[in-house]
Amino acid sequence: MRRSRIVGTGSYIPVRAVSNGEVSQSLRLNSDAVYRRTGIRVRHWASDEQATSHLAEEAARRAVEAAGVNASSVDAILISTTSPDMAFPSTACHVQRSLGACGAAAFDLAASCSGFLYGLSMADRLIRSGQFYCCLVAAAEVKSRFLDLQDAATAILFGDGAGAAILVGDDADAPGLPHIMGVHLYADGARHGLIRVPAGGSRQPSSLQTVQGRLHAIRMQGGPLYRVAVKRLAEAVKDLFKEFGVGVDDLGQAIFHQANGRLLTALGSRLGIPPQKLFSVIEQFGNTSSASLPIALDQAVRNGRVRAGDLVLLGTFGGGLTWATALLRW
Repeated sequence: MRRSRIVGTGSYIPVRAVSNGEVSQSLRLNSDAVYRRTGIRVRHWASDEQATSHLAEEAARRAVEAAGVNASSVDAILISTTSPDMAFPSTACHVQRSLGACGAAAFDLAASCSGFLYGLSMADRLIRSGQFYCCLVAAAEVKSRFLDLQDAATAILFGDGAGAAILVGDDADAPGLPHIMGVHLYADGARHGLIRVPAGGSRQPSSLQTVQGRLHAIRMQGGPLYRVAVKRLAEAVKDLFKEFGVGVDDLGQAIFHQANGRLLTALGSRLGIPPQKLFSVIEQFGNTSSASLPIALDQAVRNGRVRAGDLVLLGTFGGGLTWATALLRW
């Protein structure tokens, strides 16, 4: 039976580094206080000339290179973003053009911080069904364009970046060979108000009043969101472990959405994951929304924290609310 595996990863971080001191200038916080609250020391913001598709293209090129494939051989491009270049056409179509992946299917998906695993699940199923052989899954965000720098709950958290992975089909089915073992997706739309951008869509179209009211910026209820995230994601990981008959001791590495340092610590504690198995790049890159998981995965691979044969746990949580888990044999 055909299954899929990741054969290459890539990531891209914009050049401009933004320190805690810079983002806290207009807030009643100093650099140390920002670090204590978030675990972040620096985040990166896109230049004025860069759009989300530019970041996604750079990450995709690095993933294609790592996979040893040509962009022209990619059958489908799935881009996760909640900060697209424009309402339409899709950011994926911009990436398809710039990569030269002529003829590839291309579309965006919006599942907030869980978007990469939603896309991974879709690509896995498209490959398993036989419709496609090679898929590019990327997540890219330019969240700096949606920040109210007077809002301490969000201004200190978010950065920009992109991460990508190349998946291919494989007809071999031996248990120890690399493959995506399973991806579980969840959502709870009743709690959509915990994190959102209120205006700019058909529900509340852009107007002078929405701009003056700063309604195009991210709004977040940090405390309730944190509590729900830890509870739901920990439960989802336990369910995944139970399904596949594995535990923390079997893991090579656990990589979660890099929301903030406190969330990562809480998940590690609740699940009993030791620090050496809990990979984090939150200190260097901040919260890059849906891009944070593939960025962290790529960094773990390139730094030797993920090795051939490892069992890798992935987990995300974000707006919607949405959350997801995945188990991979690397």
